Amino acid sequence: MYRVINNKARIIRLGRGNAPLEMKLPFYLQKPVLSVSGHMKNTVALAWGNRIVISPHIGEMDTLRSQMVFQQVIDDLQELYHVAPEVIVCDAHPQYFTTQYAQEKVAQNESLRLQQVYHHHAHAACLPAEFRDVSRWLVFTWDGTGYGEDQTIWGGEALLGNAGDWQRFASMRPFRLPGGDKAAREPWRSAAAMCWETHMTYKPAIVDLEIAQYAWESKIHCPQSTSVGRMFDAAAALIGLLDKASFEGQAPMYLEAQAQQGKAEGLSLEMERDAQGIWRTDWQWLVENLMDTSMSVADHARCFHESMALTLLHQAIQARDKHGYFAVGLSGGVFQNKLLTNSVVSLLRRHDFQVYMPSQVPVNDGGLCFGQIVEAHAKALNMEHTKELIEDALLHGGSS
Repeated sequence: MYRVINNKARIIRLGRGNAPLEMKLPFYLQKPVLSVSGHMKNTVALAWGNRIVISPHIGEMDTLRSQMVFQQVIDDLQELYHVAPEVIVCDAHPQYFTTQYAQEKVAQNESLRLQQVYHHHAHAACLPAEFRDVSRWLVFTWDGTGYGEDQTIWGGEALLGNAGDWQRFASMRPFRLPGGDKAAREPWRSAAAMCWETHMTYKPAIVDLEIAQYAWESKIHCPQSTSVGRMFDAAAALIGLLDKASFEGQAPMYLEAQAQQGKAEGLSLEMERDAQGIWRTDWQWLVENLMDTSMSVADHARCFHESMALTLLHQAIQARDKHGYFAVGLSGGVFQNKLLTNSVVSLLRRHDFQVYMPSQVPVNDGGLCFGQIVEAHAKALNMEHTKELIEDALLHGGSS
């Protein structure tokens, strides 16, 4: 499955005709590696030497059927290529089926080694592996959800650095999602969260709204998030497109379709640095605008898209002002949105940024297994280099 984005056909889902996908790695692995990816749009990868093989799309890991297919695909890849992994790489989320699978395999086999990679670090690492001439990156990893270094749900991050060494430079103002993962299929929850966070009234025709609000106020099962994907869900709900979705991604798809008919310009949102040094974009003005009934649905949708594109540009400019040269990368499921991505690329190039997107693997979680292997390898090299530096310092310190 492909979609033309930024004048190029981009893989959305690996399937018949293009999977298993075999590629050359830009490095050589000392030991065979199995990457088990994340929870959504799962694919797995087997890598050895300088080769990597990525499986067809398996799907969401929340059903017994998908879990059985997941296990079968892993067994088939190992049998087909006569490769047994010595390292298993998984997501850092402790509750993912794939994480628990990897941990169990390592517990059963002492010769196996486990490496965990943060979700958005894996998304970001897809770019350095493909575009090797770039030495420094600012990668925007915008998607639905991913477990972050601070144990909150990320999804609107700007990561500065390179594979194995990412620093979180910018993000969104966080908000708490009532019901947690339920928000992915019930856009009203994201809309409510953003309204309640900013003390605005929001009353969709939902039976359990009062219970959800009580849970939100009590911080019960309401994880903190910076997800741009959930912001798209919220926008769709706030302008009346839908409160509940029948499939994942339905709300952003509806929003993009409406935005193509709109003519409104984007809003320039405020950005401030928090106590941890992260630049945060405040979306409150955007939510207030979405609740303005004087605008058409199409203009609201277009304004939202253009505002998010401007937000990305402003974060990139802020990073360049503070840290100098880098190339900009776009990675994560949000960038499957053609209207948003084309607008982002146009704005960035107009301001003299080089812009890249993954083209070998899906920009969504279907490419996560590839990024996990790249990130795990880079982190291992960095750790080995650090170890050598420490040993060298100790040696010279002892000799003096």
